[in-house]
Amino acid sequence: MEEILKQLPQRAKDTHTENKKFFSKLKKKPPKNLDGIMNELHHEEFERTDCLTCANCCKTTGPLFTNKDVERIAKHFRMKPKHFIETYLRVDEDNDYVLQSVPCTFLGADNYCSIYDVRPKACREFPHTDRKKFQQISNLTLKNVAICPAVYNIVEAMKERINL
Repeated sequence: MEEILKQLPQRAKDTHTENKKFFSKLKKKPPKNLDGIMNELHHEEFERTDCLTCANCCKTTGPLFTNKDVERIAKHFRMKPKHFIETYLRVDEDNDYVLQSVPCTFLGADNYCSIYDVRPKACREFPHTDRKKFQQISNLTLKNVAICPAVYNIVEAMKERINL
């Protein structure tokens, strides 16, 4: 996995222009069964991919924390939301709550998340490759290709499966 992660940024860069064109065409003319195809590709990839061997998303990026996330996680720690925010979060340039630093504070050396059962919505939904109306999040997917080896593989499989 280490070698794959080392190569991923360059591989993502090499396919970026091609992927951007593909997603542009996909937005204009999505196949009727796109959600079904994406769900299938997502599940096929995650049969092969074990996130615990990677955790690159947790090591390199931080999720957005909604107010509901803050309340739920603060309750888990038996903290007031304000104290949780002061301890772990900051407000970014888009006025969103994000982690003060990465890698994620809650990521263990074994790649397990210490707050997995109450983790933020953004973490639960990552890498977003099984979402409905997938074509609407193409910019996010383009970014995630450089972060998540599974997303890279899913996008490559998409380009093979969907002829545009």
